[in-house]
Amino acid sequence: MITDYYDFLDEWNAVLGFQTPRHHRQIMEFLVDVLNGTPRRGLLNAFRHSGKSTVVGIFAACTLYLRPQTRILILSAESALASRMVAHIRHILENHPRCGDMVPAVKKEWGTHKITITRPVGIREPSVICQGIHGNITGLRSDLIICDDVEVPNTSNTPAKRAALRERLRELDFILSPSGAMIYIGTPHTMDTIYRTDDDAGTPD
Repeated sequence: MITDYYDFLDEWNAVLGFQTPRHHRQIMEFLVDVLNGTPRRGLLNAFRHSGKSTVVGIFAACTLYLRPQTRILILSAESALASRMVAHIRHILENHPRCGDMVPAVKKEWGTHKITITRPVGIREPSVICQGIHGNITGLRSDLIICDDVEVPNTSNTPAKRAALRERLRELDFILSPSGAMIYIGTPHTMDTIYRTDDDAGTPD
């Protein structure tokens, strides 16, 4: 499994004209471990400009390549930030040498906030959909939730905002499928960061 992700990563970087940095492989390995492990929860903290969001987008695209039925929800502090990740994933799907058959001939859902690849019929949700952390996610179901920089100064600069953010994140358990995975990506912005982890669960408290 990890070899498939490494190959997908290396081939995409070859399209861009450079070799895969060692730490990008390490990030990819961590993401795949979360996807396939227990309790399928993970927190990725990496230094700024490390390319963590770039690798997460490649990881999401490869997951769709390997498991076309996967439903992915991207959450960020604001909808505009989340839509950047969707655009990144869409760009990979449109240009990666393995993904030509995944792009539908009729692009009914192929925009900035949601995309649906060619996949088995009978799945209601888009392949990828994004929202701001306080956007409407009622009724959604997801197999992979990616929380990309949900903690920023605007969502965490007071105790009340941090409490509201933690409560919002707890709601994600009702959206995630029983075998689904949840990945947090971000940089702490406060001593009382939501990215503090419980020893047992390994998820933001």
